[in-house]
Amino acid sequence: MTLARASLAGGAVVLAISVGAGAFAAHAGPGLPHLDAVELLRSAVLYQFVHGLGLVAVGIVARGGASRWLAAASMLFALGLVLFCGTLWMMAVTGGDATLAAPTGGFCFIGGWLAFAVHALTMRA
Repeated sequence: MTLARASLAGGAVVLAISVGAGAFAAHAGPGLPHLDAVELLRSAVLYQFVHGLGLVAVGIVARGGASRWLAAASMLFALGLVLFCGTLWMMAVTGGDATLAAPTGGFCFIGGWLAFAVHALTMRA
């Protein structure tokens, strides 16, 4: 499977999940164990939407020619989704505390955007 196809499909799936996750957060969030469950879920869903769109953008750009930088951006966005958003979801649902996975996921998001920028600056027009 090409980078373009994987990023486009992955981003679309993340966006679809985000819609359902947002509805769940709005309706079930207040009843979850964590005192800040609603805020945690709002943040998780926001970052899911933004980085789902980031994956779609990578896929669109990769159709014109993939690079290691685009591959890195795609992988970092995916890893950030699991670590950052996953941690916020786990905290909200279980009532647990934050772990180092959340900030690590945040750094993955930042790295993904920087890799995307490097690709944009180094790609041949």
